[in-house]
Amino acid sequence: MRTIQLKKLSIILVFSCLAIFGGITSCVSPKSIVYFQGDSIKTSIQDVKGMYVPKIQSGDILSVIVGSLNSEANEVFNTPNTFTTASTNYSSVGGARVQPLGYLVDTDGHIEIPLIGRLKVGGLRTSEAADTIRTRLQSYLKEPSVIVRNLNFKVSVLGEVKLPAVYVIPDEKITLPEVLSLAGDLTIYGNRSNVMLIREENGKREYTRIDLTSREIFESPYYYLHKNDVVYVEPVKARMLDTDSRIRTVPLIATIVGGISTLGILILNFTK
Repeated sequence: MRTIQLKKLSIILVFSCLAIFGGITSCVSPKSIVYFQGDSIKTSIQDVKGMYVPKIQSGDILSVIVGSLNSEANEVFNTPNTFTTASTNYSSVGGARVQPLGYLVDTDGHIEIPLIGRLKVGGLRTSEAADTIRTRLQSYLKEPSVIVRNLNFKVSVLGEVKLPAVYVIPDEKITLPEVLSLAGDLTIYGNRSNVMLIREENGKREYTRIDLTSREIFESPYYYLHKNDVVYVEPVKARMLDTDSRIRTVPLIATIVGGISTLGILILNFTK
């Protein structure tokens, strides 16, 4: 009879300690994880900010695709675009892909195009660069068309997200919520109210903090990401203390359970 009572006492103590442990490690406020919080009105309207349009910079790799009525002549200009080389597939971890070599923009903002020669494109938008190249090609091709794309418009995402990686953006435009979606969203331990964005432009490195729980993000100049931006999602304190607390708490609970069980045995033996 006493053995049965002892077992019941031990089971109760174990489940009580586990409940306490679970309560300590799983307390997360819903307000801290909900995105874009605002008023309680079901429908609200907000003006949309102008989209960021990047400009060509030194070190960019440009894909220049030329078309005209003379397909054979087009190949002279498109040859660099058909050459392929192994390259890291930034948008999938550990993968590889083949991508166009393109035209590298040198330190002075120039690219070298067959027949045309050196051409200044630094500081231009890709559409403006396409117009410039098209104008120069009219001396060699009939009714030329030109498409210019930036092949290394990339954004880095790291920290408390499910898929941290460097993401290449083919259409040269992306918002902060979109790139976090590509990264699989923040983990439950991601600090949504204090996301760091690092931006390097014009020889300066800028650090800013962004609150994803507020609708003010849509009014922020950092809503549209720039080329080479780095998004870092820092962990909440619960994450930083989680491993340490588990290491410390589990042995402590085991010690307490063992001590109470021993005490129970002594009490039962004493009351024989």
